[in-house]
Amino acid sequence: MSNPLAPGSLTGKRALVTGSSRGIGADTVGYFAEAGASVVVNFRNKEARAQKIVDGIREKGGSAIAIGADLTDSESVAHMFAETKRQLGGLDILVMNASGGMEAGMGEDYAMRLNRDSQVNLLTAALDVLVDGARVVFVTSHQAHFIHTTPTMPEYEPVALSKRAGEDALRELIPTLAERHIEFVVVSGDMIEGTITATLLERANPGAIDARKQAAGKLYNVSEFAAEIALAAVEPVPANNTRLVGDTSDFTS
Repeated sequence: MSNPLAPGSLTGKRALVTGSSRGIGADTVGYFAEAGASVVVNFRNKEARAQKIVDGIREKGGSAIAIGADLTDSESVAHMFAETKRQLGGLDILVMNASGGMEAGMGEDYAMRLNRDSQVNLLTAALDVLVDGARVVFVTSHQAHFIHTTPTMPEYEPVALSKRAGEDALRELIPTLAERHIEFVVVSGDMIEGTITATLLERANPGAIDARKQAAGKLYNVSEFAAEIALAAVEPVPANNTRLVGDTSDFTS
């Protein structure tokens, strides 16, 4: 998919995307870099993959660095932002893309620790590096955003509940952000084809993705959804700080 951002539109801006060594995060950080931003490619344990993305951006004349951080480790997050501040001086855009909860062997409370507690810590820690007037984008799904009114697949429910809890907790920080004119936007989309979550869900419930695709009529792919996230970082903040991507009739009717 072509870049939704105009060439040079982010020149002089600095952006960090969590979980950007692959998938939606990688495409999002690529769009930012192509638009002229200096970007931070964040990874948890895929350093080689993150560095490959950095190298690709630099080969095209862009500016990029890779910084690892485990979002469930507050010291690791603090180091990520300290290093970002040291190398870039600050951040104009923070995309909170990394999430999970369906991985095996991570403990019963992992989804809540990652999708709520770690997200709140991430944004709180980011306040030291975000400049006044910055933009924060939190990425979620319709299955999580609407979980209190529309049931989701049983296999995904713990993740959906933890993502919604994270969204609610982050929204409570909006007044604090507003004091520094930092804008906050939630981007919610349906299940995205080609993501790790979709793969794990399909493994747990074979046919789940095809069934959702038939019900929705269309599911966005990775690059299409990443384009929506990139636009959310620059376009005017929508009503209720929420950008709904794709059809929501199954969730709002």
